[in-house]
Amino acid sequence: MTNTKSFLPDLKELGLLMLGFLPWMLFLFISGHTMMSLKIAVIISLVTTVTLGFGDLKRGFILTWGTFVFFIVCLITINLLNDTWMARQMDLLSNLGLAAIMWFTLAIGKPFALQYAKRGMPEEKWNNPKFIRGCMLITLVWACLMTFAAFLSVIRRTGWVPLPGWVYFDLSLLNIAAGLVFTTVFKRRKRLQREAA
Repeated sequence: MTNTKSFLPDLKELGLLMLGFLPWMLFLFISGHTMMSLKIAVIISLVTTVTLGFGDLKRGFILTWGTFVFFIVCLITINLLNDTWMARQMDLLSNLGLAAIMWFTLAIGKPFALQYAKRGMPEEKWNNPKFIRGCMLITLVWACLMTFAAFLSVIRRTGWVPLPGWVYFDLSLLNIAAGLVFTTVFKRRKRLQREAA
């Protein structure tokens, strides 16, 4: 029988990763279907980014900085300028924004997952090629999932697959859940392999 304490490090890492995505998840749930609900969602997401991600902003976490910039742009264009075009495209723009952040971290060789993974890893292992490859894989999976979410937003606009709006919303949630499950299972397997060695 597996000791439940063996899951505690995995849950802690999952919690830290979820904090990085929390502003995006709040935005997904709060944005609603009106300009007012969208404006409220932008403010809440921006405040969450700054308050919960303040340490990550100071440490230069790319996901947190990308999130901050995205919601600042939203604050200016939606809350201050009342840009209705941007408001109508928000699901597509947020998915594209998140995907772009992740692809960017891969392109510059600093996968966002590496910054989070370093928290639970001794510094002497930070440059281990296997450790870096694992973080690259996690980031690649997330980048693909967010690109798929952006693709779903495009499909929704074309009407090629005429599904109710709630289906697309549920697919977005499923997408995030798939990323969290993959990351947790992958990291747990790697941690157990390290402990066995």
